[in-house]
Amino acid sequence: MLRQYGEYPLCSEYSAEQSKFLTPFQRRLLLQDLQSESRPEYRRRIEIILLADVGKSQSRICAMLGCSQETARYWIAITQAGQPHLWNQAPVGRPKTVNDQYLDRLRELASHSPRDYGYPFQNWTAHWLSKHLAKELGIEISDRHVNRLLKNMGLSSQHHRTISQTADDSKNPRIVIENLQSGSSLEQHS
Repeated sequence: MLRQYGEYPLCSEYSAEQSKFLTPFQRRLLLQDLQSESRPEYRRRIEIILLADVGKSQSRICAMLGCSQETARYWIAITQAGQPHLWNQAPVGRPKTVNDQYLDRLRELASHSPRDYGYPFQNWTAHWLSKHLAKELGIEISDRHVNRLLKNMGLSSQHHRTISQTADDSKNPRIVIENLQSGSSLEQHS
């Protein structure tokens, strides 16, 4: 039976006589943490530890809490190893690759010309930013992720260009590609 948080009578499930791995002190702390913790991921960890301590099987815990076999197996092993205090020390989710140092350096690079760093080209691309930072900091991320980070910073590796056509050359149109730096560039070519 799948349940929602708060619907399970926790205190009645955990009695000192049934405890297999936890000391009374550990159990009391976990029950207090369970009442105060608001993140569902951390609550689930505590509940797995407490249910494993009273002898519930992995499949029963998964059915009761709606968690994956891998999650239940991991936290049952932590309980059996006598380390239930680790429930809040393991981060939730995928590890973060990009750190503040990476973001600061990316911002710095994007605000300077690649020529300042010995490259022969004038403008950065996401590919070259990624390549340079991988060499410098040892963190490899995709070009797409670099563009995403730049966008979040209000920056871009894309150079804005305009296409304009002169009015007198309608039979033989002339295409002009230029930066949007000057606001009157369209008027100059008309």
